[in-house]
Amino acid sequence: MNNNVFLTDKKIDAVYCGDCVELMKEITDNSIDVVVTSPPYDSLRTYNGYTFDLHKTGEQIHRVLKPGGICAMVIQDQTKDFGKSLTSFRTIVDWCDSFGFKLFENVIYRKNGTEGAWWKARFRVDHEYIPLFLKGGRPAYFNKEPLKIPSKHGGKVMTGSGNRKTNGETSDTVRREINAMKCRGTIWNYLMAGDKNPLKRRHPAVFPDQIPADVITCFCPEGGIVLDPFMGCGSTAVSAVKLGRHFIGFDISQEYVDLSYERLAKDAGFTI
Repeated sequence: MNNNVFLTDKKIDAVYCGDCVELMKEITDNSIDVVVTSPPYDSLRTYNGYTFDLHKTGEQIHRVLKPGGICAMVIQDQTKDFGKSLTSFRTIVDWCDSFGFKLFENVIYRKNGTEGAWWKARFRVDHEYIPLFLKGGRPAYFNKEPLKIPSKHGGKVMTGSGNRKTNGETSDTVRREINAMKCRGTIWNYLMAGDKNPLKRRHPAVFPDQIPADVITCFCPEGGIVLDPFMGCGSTAVSAVKLGRHFIGFDISQEYVDLSYERLAKDAGFTI
């Protein structure tokens, strides 16, 4: 395990204050196992007046990821005049076309949405997107076993699995015992209302700690390095420490860097 991923005197297992694009330039090529982040998209929250560039962010993320590395980005679109901004889709196409990322999958993050002021004129929004960007041919590490969920009919013997063929015919059904656990698929349920953590609520936009925990578990080998360019309240770092991985975090706000360290100490028992 090579922990010397910085070109400067910075160390891993730390959160640094500054512009993430400039700070990522201090990281060596092909040195990060996994990126988990949620950029402050569409100005839906106030971030002390700071701005960022998603295109340049993606360029640096692709450069620092190892071949086979995964970037998981939690993102959604602003609604204005009854139309979506399409930031999520534009970013996916841009990162794939511009830098050579593959879209390994686009996971749906299911959550408890709020009615909002427009609830009589719109659907309630119960989801965000988690595009999983892949650098290279295939994931260098992939273990979905810990992410499996209980099968509704686990242990029963049932008949089914007749699939529609491309020529219009249907394959024969089979009779088999249903496994106790199954792949969760592409809809990941996080119905925990932001974890109800008072420290996390000091940040204007958070995601459940289980999101980075699941991504890290599935795509990052033990002892690997996880990067979050928009560290926020520290959820990615906390999850990495709990799972025995290393972390690097950046945030433009010193207030949130301090909050990340406070959470690391309280929620993960980590101190510098």
